[in-house]
Amino acid sequence: MARQSGIIKLKGTIGDITFYKSKDGFLARQKGGVEKERFLSDPKFQRTRENAAEFGRAGKASKAFCTAIRPVLNKTQDSRMISRLVKSMMQVIKADQVSNRGQRNVLDGELVLLQGFDFNGNARLSATVYAPYNASIARATGLLDINVPSFTPDSQIVAPGGTTHFRLISAGVEVDFENETFVLAQSSSGEITFDNVASEAVSLSNDLGVTNSTKPLFLVFGIEFLQQVNGSFYALNNGAYNALSLVLVDTGIDSGEDVDDGTGGETGE
Repeated sequence: MARQSGIIKLKGTIGDITFYKSKDGFLARQKGGVEKERFLSDPKFQRTRENAAEFGRAGKASKAFCTAIRPVLNKTQDSRMISRLVKSMMQVIKADQVSNRGQRNVLDGELVLLQGFDFNGNARLSATVYAPYNASIARATGLLDINVPSFTPDSQIVAPGGTTHFRLISAGVEVDFENETFVLAQSSSGEITFDNVASEAVSLSNDLGVTNSTKPLFLVFGIEFLQQVNGSFYALNNGAYNALSLVLVDTGIDSGEDVDDGTGGETGE
């Protein structure tokens, strides 16, 4: 891969060279690769086929998860979120200790490894919200909750310039990775003034309406920054500073048991 220089930038293919634009600028690369029939049958590519199969599952699982939480994800992700999530999902798959190489999958892997994943790499929740909170999943009742005790915004929230208010947001989701279906419940606080006055406690409850689920359950928590103008609230800088993190995961292996992270969800990706 080479970077294009000069005033005129090219797109397309000339001979064996493909010119294209990416997030890293205008690049060029040489065409190449192995014929499809050889790739599918040649023993030399067995390991490559296995890797490709598992990478495909990671991509499919990542897409299913993002689709499930799309309503809260729209304003809280960075441009490289998908690639980061697929990378993390590959770690989940590689933790599968029961399936043969090439057959490893997310359900037999360790989905709990996703806990702490930040959807906006430019605004991590642990570096944005310093107010303590409790996250819990009650599988028996289908309730996924976030409880935030009273806190002082200007000393416990790292807000961008121009912030006048913010919302705390949450979502609980059951994901069926095999059938690519999901059940979503979401909640948010009202607009909270960004000042030095202690806020009221915030309770965000997400009721899936599904009891004793055997599917993986996920709880996300985040913050949206707002600016009030003439009585109306507007997203600040199109959500570039909003944070959203996967704070709790219940894989369903120990079905019926509640999961509680204790005092707060400040885990890294």
